[in-house]
Amino acid sequence: MAKTNVYETALEQFEKAAMLMKLDENLKKVLRRPKRELHVSIPVKMDDGRLEVFDGYRVQHNIARGPAKGGIRYHPNVTLDEVRALAFWMTWKCAVVGIPYGGAKGGVTCDPKKMSSGELERLTRRYISEISIVIGPTKDIPAPDVYTNPQIMAWIMDTYSMNVGYSVPGVVTGKPVELGGSRGRNEATARGLTFTVIRAAKHTGLDLSNARVAIQGYGNAGSIAAQLLSEQGAKVIAVSDSKGGIYSEAGVDPIKVLEHKRETGSVVDFPGTKRISNEELLTVDCDVLVPAAVEGVITKEIAQDIKAKIIAEAANGPTLPEADEILYKKGVLVIPDILANAGGVTVSYFEWVQDLQSFFWNVERVRTELRRIMDEAFDGVMEMKEKYNTDPRTAAYILAINRVAEATRLRGIYP
Repeated sequence: MAKTNVYETALEQFEKAAMLMKLDENLKKVLRRPKRELHVSIPVKMDDGRLEVFDGYRVQHNIARGPAKGGIRYHPNVTLDEVRALAFWMTWKCAVVGIPYGGAKGGVTCDPKKMSSGELERLTRRYISEISIVIGPTKDIPAPDVYTNPQIMAWIMDTYSMNVGYSVPGVVTGKPVELGGSRGRNEATARGLTFTVIRAAKHTGLDLSNARVAIQGYGNAGSIAAQLLSEQGAKVIAVSDSKGGIYSEAGVDPIKVLEHKRETGSVVDFPGTKRISNEELLTVDCDVLVPAAVEGVITKEIAQDIKAKIIAEAANGPTLPEADEILYKKGVLVIPDILANAGGVTVSYFEWVQDLQSFFWNVERVRTELRRIMDEAFDGVMEMKEKYNTDPRTAAYILAINRVAEATRLRGIYP
């Protein structure tokens, strides 16, 4: 099967919403296109003395509502089209939860698993030096994404600060707390997703305390979501990672599964479970399905066999457009990625605000503010769903596009 172009998928989702809401054609021309794209070469001296040159990208899709915001990923499959799509999605994600950012994304085509800490530090510092012309606390604020972490964010903050001559903690989010990071940031994506699942369960009449949950992808978001949903009384019956999945009708202890993964490198062969594939996990008999791995995993073929009542997209773009149609007709409530996983960027926004004010919140305030924003966003999406008689993803796009289009209209075209 040919690999799906994620940027084409993103544009298809946008077009569907734009058509339904009768978006002005002139505004559509502006909102479809990235504002700015930067492609840089990154020479890095490797530990063995060789010089490798890596490709790096930073795409800013839109800044009508505020500075650009978006993660940086290190992955062998990073392409300009992927970064474009992720920046595009970030615009709508920020708008759907009502935070004053536009969308951006960055990436470096590399395999961080095969690189030493020293090589990663040199890569990061050169990459940030190259893109420093477009980032800054009032211009574009990066954050962690796939295979980047708080340590890498610390190197970004230090590199930018050294170049300007003073400390600028607000240039990046997802930093260690010791350098101006926010409490609650590590759990933010999963906690925001959990708040939307709680809201969706009430909306559909599902008793979450008796619900069965399956999670594809047991990284940061997936493993913490498993723990948080378990705290709500739900039973986690299946989880997976890149090496395969496990299933137990009786349920598993999310914390013990995480300990097993840390010890063995995978969730596979956790005691008392049977092995399943990542594809099989998507179609297990469950109430809540959380795709938390990579894009494009829910195809039209998979969608026909999905038994979940609620799908909460922790990953970006896990559901293909043709699968969306099938799930909507089946009555599956899909909490789209631009809503479900927006907890991460929301707490990143809190971190940026704290950095700018040099006044830091306790974790209870972070969680309270996050819940308020996620609940309001979920209710807003459901309102658009009813108004336009459409699926939740299209409803989320309509809500977001309306906000960005209105900001664009009010600002006008300069000069």
